[in-house]
Amino acid sequence: MEYIIIIISAIFVNNIVLNKFLGICPFIGVSGKIETAIGMSGAVLFVMTIATLVTYLLQNYILDPFGISFMQTITFIIVIASLVQLVEIILKKVSPSLYQALGIFLPLITTNCAVLGVAIMAGQQNLNLMGSIVFAIANSIGFGLALIIFAGIREHLELANVPAPMKGVPIAFVVAGLLAMAFMGFAGIV
Repeated sequence: MEYIIIIISAIFVNNIVLNKFLGICPFIGVSGKIETAIGMSGAVLFVMTIATLVTYLLQNYILDPFGISFMQTITFIIVIASLVQLVEIILKKVSPSLYQALGIFLPLITTNCAVLGVAIMAGQQNLNLMGSIVFAIANSIGFGLALIIFAGIREHLELANVPAPMKGVPIAFVVAGLLAMAFMGFAGIV
């Protein structure tokens, strides 16, 4: 039951993008097409899950026991940067088209504060290893859900009759705000 609460809370109630406002750069930048949004969601799922696993182990078996938990942020950033490089190499070999579509946003996962934020929040919530992994997967699913919904809306907005001053980023921010308000409706669930 604890894991179900973590999943529902992370995906809907405390969505990492729409509630915590982490990961806004890729949320706005990669949400132009659904295909690209799906690819970014998969990359974030992989990086966020593995990063949370590795950082949990580092925090509990190296940083805390040796009294160097003040090194948490820099250690986590190094782990995330290494994992993003791994994803970049894999995508270049497996799916060159997705690698090209993600472009500059793939290296931006390194600085995606959602990945670092989830790794830190998992430790702050005193979750065990399995709880931390479930938390990371659920948050990455929540990130992907918000990103894909937003990309679908933005694709429809390209065909809509939007006033000239509101085209592009301004209407995207209005829609993001409305989407965040829609997700606030889930607040009473958990």
